[in-house]
Amino acid sequence: MEEKVLETIKKYNLIENGDKLVLAVSGGPDSISMLNILNEIKKDGIISFEFVVAHVNHMIRKEAKEDEEYVKKYCNENKIEFYSKSIDVKKLANNNKVGTEEAGRMVRYKFFDEVLEKTGSNKIGVAHNKNDKAETIIMNMIRGSGITGLKGIEAKRGKYIRPLIECERAEIEDYCEKEKLNPRIDKTNFENTYTRNKIRNILIPYIKKEFNPNIIETLNRLSSLVTDEEDYIEEQVEKIYKEIVIDEDEKEIVVDLKAFNKQEKVIKSRIILYTITRLFGTSKEIAKVHIEDIIKLCSNNVGNKYLTPNKNIKVLVKNHKIYFIKEN
Repeated sequence: MEEKVLETIKKYNLIENGDKLVLAVSGGPDSISMLNILNEIKKDGIISFEFVVAHVNHMIRKEAKEDEEYVKKYCNENKIEFYSKSIDVKKLANNNKVGTEEAGRMVRYKFFDEVLEKTGSNKIGVAHNKNDKAETIIMNMIRGSGITGLKGIEAKRGKYIRPLIECERAEIEDYCEKEKLNPRIDKTNFENTYTRNKIRNILIPYIKKEFNPNIIETLNRLSSLVTDEEDYIEEQVEKIYKEIVIDEDEKEIVVDLKAFNKQEKVIKSRIILYTITRLFGTSKEIAKVHIEDIIKLCSNNVGNKYLTPNKNIKVLVKNHKIYFIKEN
């Protein structure tokens, strides 16, 4: 499996000479395999890089402290810098009126960013695998996401890298047994409370049995095809954006209204999402209905009309221009 991970690293240019990584390690089979494999690759000197380990104790399970000690022990034995944080995720979720899963994710990624800054690292390694990718694609389909959702989890996105993304869960479990890693097992993964667990434990086994025993590979192949097409479309959108943008700063982006209205609807939608992402770093809160409303506003070509898709953004049509304005 080490060779497979190394091939993935080279294929997607995940780790380069001189990189310093923050490895997110929970102690489960995936993350401890990632840590062990990267530690071996580092020892072999194939790539010259450094890494530290970051662990978050969510304080949900009674075994959580043991998970933390397990990761800490591995790091101590291998002389690896270790950072940990304990936070009551259930309490945080209640206070912020969000789901436990979402709260946990927010806490983890915020901590990884903190460790990245503190240690002068430039990338964060997370241990998503081929099965996770397939599950994410199904989740996105169920939620009614666009084509982009069929990409699933990417091997590399910004500072986040996923060295195990081309390994199946069964391979990882075999590797743990072979290397005698004795990973920690999160029993909540077998509880069918969350959507992902239902997909993992009920839906995928059913599809394997009744329809396609190779569904994981099939969905990953679909992801690869979609990714190639999406990458091409994104290149075209970026090119058109550069042609029609008039002004851009931290607080607002101004786009030529006439040039925007000349585009096909699918390109208009992409330009809206691309523009908002440039302004806010994400377009997560912009739904299909918001995009359609913005397109309609622009096509009416009436000055001094605006929309507020959410409390953070204002889209104003004025003087033959579209203003994307950061409100707060």
